[in-house]
Amino acid sequence: MTKLGLSVDEVLSTTRAVRKRLDVTRPVSRELIEECLDLALQAPNGSNRNTWRWIIVDDPAMIAKLADEYKAAMGLLNDGTMPTPNPIGTSDRDARILESAHALVEKLDKMPAILIPLMPGRPDGTDAITQASMWGSIVQAVWSFMLALRERGLGSIWATVTSRREKEIAELLGIPFEEYTQVGFFPIAYTEGTQFKKAWRKPVEDVLSYNGF
Repeated sequence: MTKLGLSVDEVLSTTRAVRKRLDVTRPVSRELIEECLDLALQAPNGSNRNTWRWIIVDDPAMIAKLADEYKAAMGLLNDGTMPTPNPIGTSDRDARILESAHALVEKLDKMPAILIPLMPGRPDGTDAITQASMWGSIVQAVWSFMLALRERGLGSIWATVTSRREKEIAELLGIPFEEYTQVGFFPIAYTEGTQFKKAWRKPVEDVLSYNGF
């Protein structure tokens, strides 16, 4: 596999959430995905216990079923009976994000692969220390996976809306629901072009303080 040869800074600053530019026409080998995951597993995790689990779905029939669950979860976004965790605003940027999200939905059933990372246990009702340990033992590995994809010309999107269909997805994939929590939903594909730029972020001075809030 030919790598892009990006610097560390380039990988860190240009790894984007890719939706519209995911190329569903190109197959992605299991060998390549496993290579990225092997790198991701080097990320730190609590007491180095390696209690995470990772499911790669590359069966077209199962991908189509997962796409249906994603669509069902997206349908809840505008359901007045359930508030959205991150309400969609009215700015041009928000409109572009919404357009991009719908573009992903339209081709999700054709994705070469989808990653479902799992952490052991359920955070529901646990204290802050327990939750911090749970999420802090897998989130960095998932991000490392996305960085590894980027260097190899692939992309993904860290989707969390599927948590609204977590039980249904668990049933589809045979995940013991009471034993594992789905960390997210990650479509995997080559990107259409490999050039990505830095995204808008608030300046460091707007979000940083020293020695206190």
